Amino acid sequence: MPAVTRKTHEIDATGKVVGRLATQVAKILIGKHRADYVPHVDHGEFVVIKNAKKAEFTGKKWEQKKHFRSSNRPGGIKAVSVGKLRQERPEKVLEHAILYMLPKNKLQKNRMKRLKIEA
Repeated sequence: MPAVTRKTHEIDATGKVVGRLATQVAKILIGKHRADYVPHVDHGEFVVIKNAKKAEFTGKKWEQKKHFRSSNRPGGIKAVSVGKLRQERPEKVLEHAILYMLPKNKLQKNRMKRLKIEA
């Protein structure tokens, strides 16, 4: 099998809706935009997202939407609103959205390594 040539895509997140941006980035990371796409081969490319803190949600999602994490211990579920997470670590909001739009398989970790988010 010949070596895969990967381009770098730079995307400016200013004024873009988080979900729509995440689907666009997920398709590039998977490689679905390429003519030689095969589901079991990782042909995706690199993606650099700039101005992640300027990405937008529609409606009141900044206050109402929550991100959860768990320590797998009793009472270990922590919830934080997306608005608060945006203030502390704006790149995590986009990273979380993109991660959950990728297929849950062995290629997911390598695809996420090709993603770079700059706040």
